[in-house]
Amino acid sequence: MGDQSSDEKRLSLAYLDLTEIPSNIGQKQLDIIEVLDISNNKFSDFRFLKTFPSLHTLILDGNNVQSHTKFPPMPKLHTLWLNKNKVSNLTIFVDTLVKNFPKLQYLSMMNNPAAPSYFNGGTFQQFVDYRQFVISQIPGLEVLDDKKVTAEERYEAERVYKHKFRSSTKKKKRKSQSRDEIQIPMRASDSMDSSS
Repeated sequence: MGDQSSDEKRLSLAYLDLTEIPSNIGQKQLDIIEVLDISNNKFSDFRFLKTFPSLHTLILDGNNVQSHTKFPPMPKLHTLWLNKNKVSNLTIFVDTLVKNFPKLQYLSMMNNPAAPSYFNGGTFQQFVDYRQFVISQIPGLEVLDDKKVTAEERYEAERVYKHKFRSSTKKKKRKSQSRDEIQIPMRASDSMDSSS
């Protein structure tokens, strides 16, 4: 028996007004799904994703993803689209992505409050700060939103944020505070992070 077709490894449940995966989809089918598109639904609880062990691409555009949304660990996931959601605290959300999606290479977060751009009222400096912070925290990232991560951009991101993060961590550890209390300096986008 040969490999299964790529169509059998894709599941699209987009634009169905769903809050959970339909129960008529069997676990055998879920086991082989590599690409899941559940965009433009009403998902806010993503614990069901643990039933997709082969998933490498997840499209969540236009759902109810927020800063504190929880995801199960997904070691194979390399592509995540989260456009048009409600993520407002970049620090908290990126920390969740780093912990649960260690192989993440392609991330799109356009039209979220925490992803400032000209299209949602953000300034150019806020856009640059957003990109630098995300790139500095996700080392394997190749594309953020609609733009490839360049070597120069990665160098600048690490120079700006890794240094500040290490300094903050050392100071906080000396005071015996937990990592959860560390605040990453967000320069121009501080006001966006504090809104959640």
